[in-house]
Amino acid sequence: MTALIRLLNFAQDILDKTREHLAFIGSVLLRIYLVPIFWVASNNKWNPFDKDSSLQNTIDWFGNPDWGLGLPLPALNAYMAWSAEFFGAILLALGLATRWICIPLMITMVVAAVTVHINNGWQAIHDPMSPYASANAGEAIERLGRARDILKEHGNYNWLTEHGNFVVSNNGIEWAATYFIMLLALFFLGGGKYISVDYWIARHYRKT
Repeated sequence: MTALIRLLNFAQDILDKTREHLAFIGSVLLRIYLVPIFWVASNNKWNPFDKDSSLQNTIDWFGNPDWGLGLPLPALNAYMAWSAEFFGAILLALGLATRWICIPLMITMVVAAVTVHINNGWQAIHDPMSPYASANAGEAIERLGRARDILKEHGNYNWLTEHGNFVVSNNGIEWAATYFIMLLALFFLGGGKYISVDYWIARHYRKT
């Protein structure tokens, strides 16, 4: 028994060493994953490098109570959401002010979940096999099957599905919640050693 405990302690020591020296990999991978998500989200709202792009569509959607979200101060909210995502993507890529930028990004995810997705339940895509399936998932999949039958009968279904299968979007909170959890982890982990500006700033200016 003593030998087994020693062996397990030795294995745990090795595992702890990896956390001590390689924990930054988790932070870097989280940042790499989140950067394109927020960059695309911001540019879908407004691409400041495209003279034909405008934030007005987002402002209209935020403010309109009939076909939009009906939010107060839609222009301010639109600019805040865009700024968090646009500058958030840049700062996450650099690993600069990582923990700070996670705060407005997490707020943006909470607002998106509450205002856009929450009425649709959890799932981003309908899947009746999921334990979090929405009440109408079965009906959605039934309609999806009917749509596939129509396309197979009247369209080139092989061409249509060459690069992926058809699904039914439920537009639930799943992705917003997932990104929030990733940001929360990054908020506590920070940008990580070596491959972040935060690390080098702290190394030079926060010595005690």
